[in-house]
Amino acid sequence: MRRIALFLLTNIAVLILLSIVCHLFGIDQMAASRGYGGMGGLLAFAAVFGMGGAFISLAISKWMAKWSTGARVIAQPQNETERWLLDIVRQHAQSAGIGMPEVAIYDAPEMNAFATGMSKNNALVAVSSGLLQQMDREQIKAVLGHEIGHIANGDMVTLTLIQGVLNTLVILAARIVGRAVDSWLSGGRDNRGGGIGYFVVVMVLQIVFGLFASMIVAAFSRWREFRADQAGAQFAGRNAMISALQRLKVNHGESTLPNTIAAFGISGPLADGLKRLFMSHPPLDERIAALQKS
Repeated sequence: MRRIALFLLTNIAVLILLSIVCHLFGIDQMAASRGYGGMGGLLAFAAVFGMGGAFISLAISKWMAKWSTGARVIAQPQNETERWLLDIVRQHAQSAGIGMPEVAIYDAPEMNAFATGMSKNNALVAVSSGLLQQMDREQIKAVLGHEIGHIANGDMVTLTLIQGVLNTLVILAARIVGRAVDSWLSGGRDNRGGGIGYFVVVMVLQIVFGLFASMIVAAFSRWREFRADQAGAQFAGRNAMISALQRLKVNHGESTLPNTIAAFGISGPLADGLKRLFMSHPPLDERIAALQKS
């Protein structure tokens, strides 16, 4: 649950920081005004910041993943295990019709793996040392198939598009309401400077709307895990994928993956009640049941 909370707080903090920067540099004052291009200008402003931030994150995702996990890319395999990893990833990539991704290993005690990258032909697949030590090769093969499935399905780009569109809507909606409140507080005058009412309302609404946006992103994230499980079953066999998910259930404690890429791990933190709406991964039992029914 701590990672879910940190994920939400990170997104909200970005929105708040955006509001403060825009306010300090006068950008928000232009957005608050009905001039400077009117609604079209406001929409352009929201799109640039909303979509821009999401795609910048995607563009540096591979670099950030390597840096934050200390992942070592296998350029030249140093042992038989590394050669086997490269061979399996290459086989899966060819079957999926995508370019060969970079393959890396990062030091972590839990069983985990993730995939990220800007496109299907410019991606990274990384596995933890704990996964290599605690899973058999059929299970690892299924996990790698799951990660290749994410890449082949274009999940990273799709998630970025969804996040960017939602960021744009959050920014836009907060400022439209902010305009209305600011106009009411100023007695209906067109306050081109954007008063304190506007600034406060925008910040509060970005938090509120940002929470709803996070629910939508989390719902898509959960759905894509089921699709990636199906890909793992296709590449390595349904029984191997089920076995790998069952093996993941013995993971203890929270993942050591950084918050920026935690949603890309093969499993994520669980929660109860309304908190489930913010989970990036479905419970493993639900994923296993879905495979058993397929």
